[in-house]
Amino acid sequence: MFSPRKTDPFFVALLTIAELVQEAVHYADDFKVVNVADLKEVSIRLKKYEKEGDALIYELTTKLNKSFMTPIEREDILQLSLKMDDILDGIEHFAAHLEMFSLTDIDEYIQMFMENIVKSTDEIVKAVQLLSRKKLIDMREHSTLIKKYEGICDDIFRVSIKQLFINEKDPIRIIQYKDIYEQLEDIADYCQDVANTLETIIMRNA
Repeated sequence: MFSPRKTDPFFVALLTIAELVQEAVHYADDFKVVNVADLKEVSIRLKKYEKEGDALIYELTTKLNKSFMTPIEREDILQLSLKMDDILDGIEHFAAHLEMFSLTDIDEYIQMFMENIVKSTDEIVKAVQLLSRKKLIDMREHSTLIKKYEGICDDIFRVSIKQLFINEKDPIRIIQYKDIYEQLEDIADYCQDVANTLETIIMRNA
């Protein structure tokens, strides 16, 4: 099924999307927020990442529609690209809401969420690199780790919500932080969706 001569352009496109997702998430995690202006800067930059991701998805979809043969099921290529794009959309929405709420206080729970989401995107890139090299079975190690990080985020979510209602007395801040925690939990879920799609690809092609 796979040609050993060169990397298929569809795999190149998927890796480009994976690396964009990784770059965007690392950017969000590395940026040190001090004031509201910083939140605006992060939000604008992540919107650019999101638009770049949309353009890559459009290019890939166009190529799929014009191609007679693909290295794996075209539905799997499209699904993997869209699931990775969900992560980009999620991190952009997260930053937009931080800016909308003027939340410069990045607490320990947000930091823990981001730490595990960053790790997940690193594993996504490693897995898609293996896909590009036709090493399908080796991808499973990385999909398993992504699911592990999603499970950690589930635990963080439960603790963060519990502590929020115990310690925060301002109802507006409760609403704001609950929204942020839920968005981060959604991003972790999107990473798990990528892992599930990778495992489907392994099952069908290994």
